[in-house]
Amino acid sequence: MKNYLILFLMMLSASVTAFAGEVAFDDVATPSDTLTSDAEAAIPFGLPDSLTAHSTMPIIDGQPAFYAFGRAEENPSRVSATSFKKKFFSMESNPGVKPYRFMDDMTFVGVPLFIAGIAIKGEKASFRQNYNDELHPNTRLITKFKTKIDDYTQYFGPAMTVGLKLGGYEGRSTWPRLLATAAMSYGTMAILVNSIKYTASEMRPDGSTANSWPSGHTATSFVGATILHKEYGLTRSPWFSVLGYGVATATGVMRVLNNRHWVSDVLSGAGIGILSGELGYALSDVFFKGRGLLRNDLLHENEKPSFFSISMGVGLGGKSMEFGPQDLRYELDQYDFATNFKMKAKFRAATTVDAEGAYFFNKYVGVGGRFRVRAMSIKSWSDFVEQSRQSKISLINDLAFIIRATNPTMSDAEYEAKIASLRGNLAGIVKNEQVNIVSDHLTEFSASVGMFFNLPLSKRFSLGTKALIGRSMTQELDINAQFSGDIKDVGYVMEVTDGQPTRLDITHCNSTGETYNLEWDYITLGGNNTTTFGTGLSLTYRYKSNFLWKVFIDYDYTRKDYTLTYDPYRHLKYATPNLESLYYALGTEMEPYEFIIKKDTHFFTIGASFAVNF
Repeated sequence: MKNYLILFLMMLSASVTAFAGEVAFDDVATPSDTLTSDAEAAIPFGLPDSLTAHSTMPIIDGQPAFYAFGRAEENPSRVSATSFKKKFFSMESNPGVKPYRFMDDMTFVGVPLFIAGIAIKGEKASFRQNYNDELHPNTRLITKFKTKIDDYTQYFGPAMTVGLKLGGYEGRSTWPRLLATAAMSYGTMAILVNSIKYTASEMRPDGSTANSWPSGHTATSFVGATILHKEYGLTRSPWFSVLGYGVATATGVMRVLNNRHWVSDVLSGAGIGILSGELGYALSDVFFKGRGLLRNDLLHENEKPSFFSISMGVGLGGKSMEFGPQDLRYELDQYDFATNFKMKAKFRAATTVDAEGAYFFNKYVGVGGRFRVRAMSIKSWSDFVEQSRQSKISLINDLAFIIRATNPTMSDAEYEAKIASLRGNLAGIVKNEQVNIVSDHLTEFSASVGMFFNLPLSKRFSLGTKALIGRSMTQELDINAQFSGDIKDVGYVMEVTDGQPTRLDITHCNSTGETYNLEWDYITLGGNNTTTFGTGLSLTYRYKSNFLWKVFIDYDYTRKDYTLTYDPYRHLKYATPNLESLYYALGTEMEPYEFIIKKDTHFFTIGASFAVNF
């Protein structure tokens, strides 16, 4: 909230002068003193588009004048403080710039994004983290992905816009109009985001605060991206828009990976950000009309639908995996588990981000490629961990079972006394037990190439499809355990007949006076690299000659070998080192177990894209 208020007040205080009236230019060359071809050739690095587009580049003493904040001067050293001040606060438009009408530039693309966030809010109901509760007191989420970059990238749009303008690179608006527009955009966003946040009171996925939906960082980032898009993407180069919305998308993804937001928070935040930015410019068109405009929108006359796009979507499908003894890599390991043993991993809807592009040979057929990142968070991970912890072999119960089985003549009283003594002597081998979810995302990276097809429906709308083939790799989910305790010296006598233990007796169990502190990979889940096939259907809306919005549904298929590695005994090697030979003799090698399943995965992705036509 504080960041929004500071940003809003800075923009507002700087923009109030926009309503104070226009200031006349002084020492401006006449339109007749325009740049000749000889003078243009004398410029070593060419002439910016902004100066040739309007044919208003002035000539002073036969040389091209320098531009300082849109103002012609004979030399930058002649720019006085007074003339700079006048020009900075000027609302004069360049000749020939067409004024915008109210709502003339609204796309309303933010509305479906916001609604999409609402539509998948129910997904989080089945993903409740358990923080220090009675059921899972030693389970916590500590993801490896931790970054504060998103705290800064949310301001990329305004920083880029102001930097370009300070550098004398003319955009759509004069300083007063730009600052007033930005103030209205950020003000609208702050009101919408905070009124919803503190009314909905949605808990964050990390359990820290109840103000998760919608994402303020994402909304802030998309407001800035929309400002950069309007000021420079529409008037200078579409790649400014791609850069702005690309960074904004990355900001939203980092909020999810940082475990600070749900996917629904990010989608709704992006929708609010785009809508607020567009409303800010629409209000400026009402207040300022044709004042304070410096450049017209670019025109793109290429009829081929070649494009480059940045997409964000929600992935559905492939949401559960189940592992049992029959899936163990080594058949002999099956005897270490009950026949009904199951480890089941369930996943939430995936966060999907794409970069896609294609070159079209004509209106209908082209070739291109797509790079996709799909991250699926494990659902109810604390239950998943607890399930595995309950199935691990307890040292006390293990030894008690073997002693009972190999000493059938031992009386119940004698047996109970021996086990009680053993339990007391082994107390302290695990004093602290912590299970940490280091990476709760199963992330898939895929790169594909193929054919793209386009069917024009009208001047603005078209349908598209594609047929892709590529390779997919998976980054594993990682759950670590951290145990500490006393190291024990346990002595035993075991009789073996025909390779089978016939008697086991624990002779002593003494403390060594030493301790251990161990952290290891308790459970990992990953997949192999495979071939992936993809297709999809998209509806494209051309809202400018070279800017497109798309909604799409994609389908991807791959067949993977998923491997779950389960290592519950590692701490016993350190806590009771001389019992390792006993476990080997009993057929338990105290090595990690590997479960492998083959799974046909069918993924559906629903999302939206911002694209440039080139």
